[in-house]
Amino acid sequence: MHARLSCPLLFSLVLCLVPAAHLLAEAPPNTLSATEVQEGWKLLFDGTSTAGWRNFQKEGVSPGWQVVDGELRRVEKGAGDIITAEEFGAFEVILDYKISPGGNSGLMFHVTEENPKPWHSGPEIQIQDNLAGRDPQKAGWLYQLYKPEGDASKEADATKPAGEWNTLRVLITPAACETSMNGVKYYSFVKGSPDWDERVAKSKFSAMPAFGKATKGHLTLQDHGDLVSFRNIKIRPLDAK
Repeated sequence: MHARLSCPLLFSLVLCLVPAAHLLAEAPPNTLSATEVQEGWKLLFDGTSTAGWRNFQKEGVSPGWQVVDGELRRVEKGAGDIITAEEFGAFEVILDYKISPGGNSGLMFHVTEENPKPWHSGPEIQIQDNLAGRDPQKAGWLYQLYKPEGDASKEADATKPAGEWNTLRVLITPAACETSMNGVKYYSFVKGSPDWDERVAKSKFSAMPAFGKATKGHLTLQDHGDLVSFRNIKIRPLDAK
């Protein structure tokens, strides 16, 4: 004769057999966990508005950028590049992007506004559809400056296809910088180092005196004429208090 388990005991056994990850719902997009808040992260996009952003050298955000289904989308011709209202020096930023087939965009940092274009001052992390994109600079590369090399080379591509979400992580500090795509480290560098200066001198940016010189500036999302969506844009300022 077998003993019958009581309901509370049976429920406890079921809980032990089901992984915790399946018991907890995923955090909604464009939100911060309690741990992230404690670590100093903050949202740059709330999922409902363009608050905290404006067009480069302008006030407000053009109609070409729209918030749709919790995504910040570049949807119309002439949208223009948008920048954060706030400036950042040392920081870690994470965002999700979804690029259209053949599409192109970018994330720039340390952008200042005394030049005609954001990329005249701010280095750009490339965003594009690597399969059908027309630019030889691939997604996640620091435009014309750094890409996966050595053991991480073989034209490394950790991106997901156009139409799917990718997660880009960028760390910028005076001592060390790093870029990762979907959890895969692509490269590291030191902004302003001799290696950096040598690479800039061999690039098109050598003709731009302000390029890469600022140690603090705006983050920029690029309008390259294609549909692109962003969400979960989070930043953790790392400047010394």
